[in-house]
Amino acid sequence: MSQANEMVKLAITALEDKKGEDIRVIDIREVSVLADYFLIASGSNGNQVQAMADNVEEELGKAGYPCKQVEGYQSANWILMDYGDIIVHVFDKEDRLFYDLERIWRDGKIMEASEFAE
Repeated sequence: MSQANEMVKLAITALEDKKGEDIRVIDIREVSVLADYFLIASGSNGNQVQAMADNVEEELGKAGYPCKQVEGYQSANWILMDYGDIIVHVFDKEDRLFYDLERIWRDGKIMEASEFAE
């Protein structure tokens, strides 16, 4: 399993552990040099969004994947976590609908979280 795939798998599990909703993975390897994958998930409120981000950071950190950059943690409307190979976007529901990354990155391949399960 590639490093990026391992990171995606760990991040999905971390998001699911905190009851993340509508978790999507977009394979952007063919359309961007930013990263290999975008992970997008929703939380019900700011506290849950922060808890999801904290859990991703903790689980990936334990596996030896430090976060390079975090944006939006204080506002907790949209937390962006840059891990190099993957970028994790944790939204509240309203901001996810507003920014609609799935539409913006529709040239990428939408993947199901189950595709990264063991």
